[in-house]
Amino acid sequence: MSNRNHTSVLILFLVFLLQAHQLLAQGLKVDAAAPVKNLKLLREEDDGKGHIIRTVQYSKGNIRLTETIVIAKQVPINFRLTINPDTVVKNLLEIVVSKSHYRVALYYRKQLIRTYKAVFGPNPHFNKLMEGDRNTPEGRFTIINKNPSSKYHKFMLLNYPNDSAQIRFKQLKAMGKIPTTAKIGGDVGIHGIWKGGDDMIEMGVGWTDGCIALKNKDVEELFSFVGVGTQVLIKK
Repeated sequence: MSNRNHTSVLILFLVFLLQAHQLLAQGLKVDAAAPVKNLKLLREEDDGKGHIIRTVQYSKGNIRLTETIVIAKQVPINFRLTINPDTVVKNLLEIVVSKSHYRVALYYRKQLIRTYKAVFGPNPHFNKLMEGDRNTPEGRFTIINKNPSSKYHKFMLLNYPNDSAQIRFKQLKAMGKIPTTAKIGGDVGIHGIWKGGDDMIEMGVGWTDGCIALKNKDVEELFSFVGVGTQVLIKK
C-alpha cells in the first residue's frame, strides 16, 4: 500500500475511534437500520493526493454523528453502455466493488457496461474480521439469492462466509487477532436504501452493517442484469 493510502486509512481509522469513544462514553449504541435524518455537509476538500475528504453530520434516532469520508478520485461513476439486460448471458457478468472509490462496476464479457455510486459500513477501508464489526468483506464471492421484496428495496445475497473467508477467520483466531468466542457473521449483500435516502449514497455516508448499498434506481437496474451465480469481486 502506498504512503498516501496509509495516510487516508489512518485518517479514517482515527475518526472512527473518536466516534466510538464518544458513543461509549455516553452509553449509546448506533442502530444501523435506523433511518438517517438531517444530513448536512460540513466540509469538502481535495487533499491534492487523489482523494476527496468530506465531513458530514447526521442524526440516527437521538444520536447526532459526525463522519469523515475519504474517497479516491479518478474513476468514472454513472457510466452506462447501451445494452439490454434481457439479452446478456448471466454467467458472463461480473460485479467489481471498489471500496476506496465508493463504486460498484458491472462487466459483461470483461467489458465495463455500468458503474454506480455505493456506500458501505463506517469503515470501508478495513476488511471484515468478525460478526458485528460492520466491515465489508474483501475477496471473490457469488450471488446466491435475489430478494425483490427485502427491507432495503432489492437484495442480492452473497455467499459470505465462503471457504476462503472461513479459512481466514480461523487463522485470525489462531493468531489472537480476534476473540476465540467471535462469530464470522453473514447476510452480506448488495441492496438499496429506504425511500428518500439517496443523499446518503451521494455523500458516501457509511450507514450499513457491512453490506453494499446503492441508490434504489441503480439497484433496480443491477438487479435486472445479474442472476444467481453472478461473480462478485470486492476489493479495498
